[in-house]
Amino acid sequence: MKSIYKLLLAAAPVLLVAACGGGDDSLDDRLNIADPKVRFVHAATASPALTLYRNDVAQADATSVSYKGASQYYDVSTGTATWRVATSTGNVTVGTVPFDAGRGGKYTLVAVPDANITGAEVLFISDPYDKELTANNARVRVLHASVNAGTVDVYLTQAGVDINTVQPNFAGVAYKTANPASGANSVDFTVGSGAYNLTITATGSKTPVFLAPVTVTNNADWLLTVLPASITANDVKVLAVKANDAAATQEISNTL
Repeated sequence: MKSIYKLLLAAAPVLLVAACGGGDDSLDDRLNIADPKVRFVHAATASPALTLYRNDVAQADATSVSYKGASQYYDVSTGTATWRVATSTGNVTVGTVPFDAGRGGKYTLVAVPDANITGAEVLFISDPYDKELTANNARVRVLHASVNAGTVDVYLTQAGVDINTVQPNFAGVAYKTANPASGANSVDFTVGSGAYNLTITATGSKTPVFLAPVTVTNNADWLLTVLPASITANDVKVLAVKANDAAATQEISNTL
């Protein structure tokens, strides 16, 4: 018993250091006690560089973000604030989102194409970080921001799996909505080999309009944003927003 007690005492400083680190996917994130975190994604096809403001204060981590770029999550103070996205040149407002940032919360603001694909609007996602202390599963969420596509089903399946034999991982995703919805946990994936196929179909169909191989790694945290590749119906591409990766975003092109 004394040996176990000494072992726990020895481990305690390590746990405290990890908890105070504050990094994404650190112990305090998993215990849901971390400072709230915010990130900004520029996925608006025709928009110039954009800047994120909190109560009209430009955010150093999300200033002059170009199309297909994103900030990583960064710590913010708790409490209600008005978040505004504006053009970096001219300070023209694209959209505003007020929300109450709570401890342990993670929040994403995404500039997406408007209905004409010539401007932009802002969508907001609250992503609880409900992950077990020892888990290494991947976390994935889909955001549908492609006005030229109707409601879609999204499959993220291990290579070799026929989508005719499985249900979509993200079913019935409507334009300008996330799946799971804002405020719900992301979908967990046990990675296995890491070789996956990302497939998009019209809801209820098994005919792909988008197909691409992707590599999913342990502890990956992805927001798969479906975007218009052109004005042609169902011509889409995907911007994968990857928390804590060296490259915050990756454009995934259709291989069909």
